[in-house]
Amino acid sequence: MTDLNVKITKLKENAILPAYQTEHAAGMDLHACLDTSVIVQPMERVNIPTGLSIELPPGYESQIRARSGMSIKYGMTMVNGVGTIDGDYRGEYGVLMINLGSEPFVIEPDMRVAQLVIAKYEHVAWDQVDSLSQTERGSGGFGSTGDVLNNKKD
Repeated sequence: MTDLNVKITKLKENAILPAYQTEHAAGMDLHACLDTSVIVQPMERVNIPTGLSIELPPGYESQIRARSGMSIKYGMTMVNGVGTIDGDYRGEYGVLMINLGSEPFVIEPDMRVAQLVIAKYEHVAWDQVDSLSQTERGSGGFGSTGDVLNNKKD
């Protein structure tokens, strides 16, 4: 695997650069760049600063994703599921979090709060046609490939 060189700037001296925790990890940990702790009440939304700004090469985006351990143990997750940051954005990266738990959650300075994934993307050129090719599934949507609970076809 080859590394992709990406420019990054620390906007605050105490910012921590994203880092992989294991050899085959797809996501790098993002840390809270805070001077003091932040208490997030149940159902409260916050934007946690990272103190970082990134310049991606053309054809790449950043994806900020929730940390699964924080989500399952405490209900701390991302407000928008996955945050997409376009390559031409040069502002500070923030982690938009929500406390879906039943107890207040404390975010400490330097705490790992999210995962950052850098992904390649393609721009689409639409080819408008009168009809699409047929498939076995066709227009079957939600639940059309089987019952979620017992894996039986509807």
